[in-house]
Amino acid sequence: MSGMDSRIRAIMNFVREGSRVADIGADHAYLSIALAKSGLATKIIATEKNVGPFEAARKNILAAGFGDVIDVRLGDGLQVLSAGEVDTICIAGMGGALIQKILDDAPDVVQSSRQLILQPMNAVKKIRDNLAENFVVEDEDLAEASGIIYEVISAVKLPAIPKKIFKRETSPLLEKFLRQRLEKLQHVLNEMSKSPIARESENFFVVREEIETLQEKLRNAIDY
Repeated sequence: MSGMDSRIRAIMNFVREGSRVADIGADHAYLSIALAKSGLATKIIATEKNVGPFEAARKNILAAGFGDVIDVRLGDGLQVLSAGEVDTICIAGMGGALIQKILDDAPDVVQSSRQLILQPMNAVKKIRDNLAENFVVEDEDLAEASGIIYEVISAVKLPAIPKKIFKRETSPLLEKFLRQRLEKLQHVLNEMSKSPIARESENFFVVREEIETLQEKLRNAIDY
C-alpha cells in the first residue's frame, strides 16, 4: 500500500464529506478502505472487472472489517452502477484512453454524478479537454509514488467556478514534475526531429509548443 499512499491522500483530499463514492478499478481496495476509515463517504462501491482483483479487493475489505460498509461489485467500469447511485466517481492508476472509455460507456451514471476525481497515467490533456463539455476542472494536485509524479484531477458538474490557484501550483512537487515532463517531451521531440516527415507533422508543433509552455511554467515555479 505504501506506493499508493500519496495518490490515495491526494484523491481523498478532493472527496467532499458525505459523498457517495464509486472506486472504479479498485484493485486491492486501498482507496475504498481508506475512505471507510476516514468516514468521509456515506456510501462506497468498489468495482473490479476481473475475478482475481475482485477477490483480492473483497478479501482486503473483509480483513479491514468493512464488509458491511463497502459494496464490492464484479463488472466492467461504471456499468455495474445505476444512475444516481453515487455522486463522486474515482478512477485512478489507468491510462487516459481507458478512463475515457469507462466514462463514455456509462453516460447516465456520469451525468448523474457531481464530481469526477481522476488520476490518469497518461493523456492528461485529452482527459481535461473531453471533460469540458459537461464538467469543469475545479482543482488539480500532484502526488509522488516510486519517484514518479502523477496528476490528480477534480472535475465538478457545470455550472461551477474553478479555484483561482490549483493545489498543484503550490505543491512542493511542481518543479520536479515540470522537469520530468520536460525531459520526456524533449526526448520525444528529439526523436521526431530525426524524421523530415515527423518534423512537418502537426504533433511536432504541438509537442514543441507544450515544451515552451512548460519551460515558462518552470521559470515561474523557480521564481515563486
